[in-house]
Amino acid sequence: MNRQEAAAQYAAALKQGRKAYKEALVRGRYPYPQVLDEIISDAMVAGQTELGVMEIPIDQIVGTKTAGRRSAFSRDFLPLLDPDTEFAGKWMSLCEAHLGDGGIRDPIRCYEYFGRFYVQEGNKRVSVLRSYDAPTISAYVIRMIPVWTEDPAAAAYYEFMQSFPKTKLYRTRFTRAGSFVKLQKALGYEPDHVWTEDERRRFTAGYTYFQEPFLKLGGGELPITTADAMLVWLKVYRFDDLIALPSAELAKSVKAVWADIKALSGPIAVLTDTPEAKEEGNLLGRLFKPRQLGRLRAAFISDQLPEQSDWARAHDLGREYLETVLEGRVETEVFYGVHPGEEAEAAMEEAIRRGAQLLFAITPPLIGACRKTAARHPEVHILNCSVSMPYAGVRTYYSRIYEAKYIAGAIAGALSRSGRIGYVASNPIFGVPASINAFALGAQLTNPRAEITLRWSCVEEDAMDALAWEGVSLISNRDIPTPDRIREPWGLCRIEDGKFHSLASPYWHWGNVYTNLIRGILSGGWEALAAPEGQAVNYWWGMDIRSVDILLGDDLPAGVRQLAAILRRGIIDGSVQPFPEATPEKILHMDTLLDCVHGSIPPYEDLLPMARPIARLQGVYRDAIPPEKEDPIL
Repeated sequence: MNRQEAAAQYAAALKQGRKAYKEALVRGRYPYPQVLDEIISDAMVAGQTELGVMEIPIDQIVGTKTAGRRSAFSRDFLPLLDPDTEFAGKWMSLCEAHLGDGGIRDPIRCYEYFGRFYVQEGNKRVSVLRSYDAPTISAYVIRMIPVWTEDPAAAAYYEFMQSFPKTKLYRTRFTRAGSFVKLQKALGYEPDHVWTEDERRRFTAGYTYFQEPFLKLGGGELPITTADAMLVWLKVYRFDDLIALPSAELAKSVKAVWADIKALSGPIAVLTDTPEAKEEGNLLGRLFKPRQLGRLRAAFISDQLPEQSDWARAHDLGREYLETVLEGRVETEVFYGVHPGEEAEAAMEEAIRRGAQLLFAITPPLIGACRKTAARHPEVHILNCSVSMPYAGVRTYYSRIYEAKYIAGAIAGALSRSGRIGYVASNPIFGVPASINAFALGAQLTNPRAEITLRWSCVEEDAMDALAWEGVSLISNRDIPTPDRIREPWGLCRIEDGKFHSLASPYWHWGNVYTNLIRGILSGGWEALAAPEGQAVNYWWGMDIRSVDILLGDDLPAGVRQLAAILRRGIIDGSVQPFPEATPEKILHMDTLLDCVHGSIPPYEDLLPMARPIARLQGVYRDAIPPEKEDPIL
């Protein structure tokens, strides 16, 4: 390269730099590179370590160590000074060297903080290579270790520092803790696998290939990394597909999961109202009625059989209720007993081939098949019976059983003379701590001396017998699956003469859930309840639409029965709320217990083997559990 060509390159880079400068000002952004010394103080740094020379991504170089020469560059390190300045002359000389026989060989010197780089020596070298869209630059890196805090960004960064020795790549930086082990699984590696040089090159090639459609769709404006988005893509597709797909097909596949990628930017939306207008005068009812559907075909998919599972039986009864209530407007078909994974995907594909417009997958393990099917069929409505799944392409639904638990607790408190009440919890999953606390609050409403002794059926198979052995005579057991099972020891039970007598039990009414969902879709309400900014949607309904209720035993005293009826009416009309100060999101994700509850949430290691899969999918601490090969990647 001669001087004239270097001058032409500088002129082109200068034009881009000044354009970027003006756009930054228009958008209210800082127009120059950031200065690390102005961003952090000594109190924010726990220490530093020298990593030595390595190739670093140029797009992660965001600033300089000190303020010198700051105004010479735009925020993306393109030049801003006139061509006749000394700065421009040195820039052009470096440009000549870059394309000459020797090239730019000397590594820059930079500091890294939270995965971003700040140049101490070599700003112009960065600028020259940036003008040629070079993906990496050789750098001597000094890592500034941030002080540990509970902030999610700090947790994610500390996890990155642990994973970096395995990958030696800054490309594998995520914004959420727990992501790296998911990446290892998606790539077919063990959690502690150390990448070879060939594996690093292969991943970098795939990452760079993926980054182009991600940025074209607006990924640069999202508060996530390319690695975050790539992991979402890898939950549906294989890394081998990434390497093999033509660019147009890759762009199409990224667009297919774009809603899920955007969902990383915001919280999961917990919707607590019905999917259609409850009254014709309701605003949603007036605005979202353009797409009236005459008849809807829905398929129900389960990995369990109704004759073998209370859960599957309850949902199948709900399906039958749906067909009865909406006779002539909805037609259903079942695919039961299919294994999660390819068999479930095949069942969903068959259902769609046979005309299904809506799929209900009634257990959490089917979420992986739901996601893959949703990416292939965006025209089909797909719902999974679970909570807090971080996907916009698949909606989830569940019920607020804690409302009925509150009433059961009030009954227990009223009937308990000693104030000692037992509670058998199922699994440490979303919603269960809220149910335990709601029960305790209900018990203390009618008996301020009430104390709850907590045991877990996921830890000990005979938890109820263990409580009885300890002398507890009033125990809240598992919820009744369907109302016709009341004579079995479900719900709140009293122990008399060694026998369990049911007094009251919360129960799930899936028929009302399905009926409300279908009515909403038939009236065009699916789009009406789409969450803003592509957030994931979880329908979480309660006693107001009778998705849950409480069944009272014949032996309850009249006064207690009347109390239960009052509380039930109050919860339905909103005048009674177990957690009046908490949002639905906080209630759903509750992970602490009240002081009057004697017990704790069991760690994953203490769970019985049969209970561990649901904790991986829906556990309150699921993000802290390393994934296993058979798990879907959440």
